Amino acid sequence: MYLTVRGLSEALDVSEATILKWVRQRGLPARHVGGQYRFNRSELLEWTTANGVKAPAGLFDHLEDEDEPSPGLAEALEQGGIFYNLRDTCRESALRTMVEVLPLPDGLDREMLLHLYLARESAASTGVGDGIALPHVRNPIVLHVSRPMASLCFLERPVDFGALDGKPVYVLFAVISPTTRGHLQLLARLAHAIHDAEFRKTVMAQAPAEAILREARRVDGSIAARGKKPA
Repeated sequence: MYLTVRGLSEALDVSEATILKWVRQRGLPARHVGGQYRFNRSELLEWTTANGVKAPAGLFDHLEDEDEPSPGLAEALEQGGIFYNLRDTCRESALRTMVEVLPLPDGLDREMLLHLYLARESAASTGVGDGIALPHVRNPIVLHVSRPMASLCFLERPVDFGALDGKPVYVLFAVISPTTRGHLQLLARLAHAIHDAEFRKTVMAQAPAEAILREARRVDGSIAARGKKPA
């Protein structure tokens, strides 16, 4: 489950010095074990996704998979919904508008959820480049939903999310899950899809919902055909 500095540098194809720099300057999660850094694959998945670092699929092949499998990306999007032309003026208003349209259970405190999203953004931007962000919270267990879901929201105009590439964001993929494991699995599927050229092109063009879902099903099919799970 844990990787050394050398193992992670080889997996990400960067120098060991870069790994150590990321730990000090970019919040790469690391633990001291026997005086050396060790990296947990589950924590790496969230960090690489949120920081726009492309990681090989095999890096996450060994996450737990004994329990109920997570839904495919298409199913998660169907459950979470696709929304267009959300009005915004800044990052906070964009997240507030997003939270207002999420199909959440009755009784779930949307204001609390908004504060969780804002707290996550203050720790590190969820902008992953090219105008896309993946807002999510670090503690999905507090969200009492029955299944992991993903909502895709298109903003009326781009806003600054502090993304590493400096580009304003107009595409939000909101990830909500009742468990940490489901949260990581869905993030992994989204990370895979965002690196798929056709899926990314369709999303960035703000194509109709059915076209986006069709591409999501294709991505799910490609994952299944390879016999690999992204989480």
